[in-house]
Amino acid sequence: MIDSYFSIEEVSEGEYKEKGSKFLAYAYPFDHEDQLSGRLAEIHDLHPKARHYCYAYKVGTDGNNFRFNDDGEPSGTAGRPILGQIESQEITNTLVIVVRYFGGTKLGVPGLIHAYKEAAHCALIDSTKVQKFLYQTFDVTSDFDLVGPLMNIFNKLPIIISEQSYDDMCHFLIKVRKSLADETIKRLKGELLNRPLSDIQDDDIVPGLHILSVTSD
Repeated sequence: MIDSYFSIEEVSEGEYKEKGSKFLAYAYPFDHEDQLSGRLAEIHDLHPKARHYCYAYKVGTDGNNFRFNDDGEPSGTAGRPILGQIESQEITNTLVIVVRYFGGTKLGVPGLIHAYKEAAHCALIDSTKVQKFLYQTFDVTSDFDLVGPLMNIFNKLPIIISEQSYDDMCHFLIKVRKSLADETIKRLKGELLNRPLSDIQDDDIVPGLHILSVTSD
């Protein structure tokens, strides 16, 4: 199971000039498509007199969630070369916007492809790459007498506690790397039941404990 990927850690910028035209590139960490309109609005506000605002993004680990836009440039001369640079860096969850100020001289199709490619490259080559992980989230509720044992187990296993509350029952939201999720939940049950991992099945029940898988990311 692929549950890790590389992205960029923070915003980075790049610039390329050709025959009077200036290409300014901005690379962003980008986790959801609904972030696009906000980023484009920021760039429009920053460069209100630019001629084109071309972009590409890629999200997820399966390679199928991407989009690019030429914003009035000849088809295939802007968005596709930008996307190509994201892919050549072997990263995902990344958005690159390239702003063009027209310098009065047409560059032609090969020139545009090269310019947008180089601008995106300049932004991405200076970015800090970071490895990120995909997690499975579980909703865990338990009786109060299990809180102590549970906390000890949470500390021993590769589990992140993202929320916890105490009302009629004890309630936890925990996150586990997707590739480790099944084994980790079995180990948790095994610890509470005092049984070896090899003896634990997915449908085994721990009295006073309920575990529900709720999301993955």
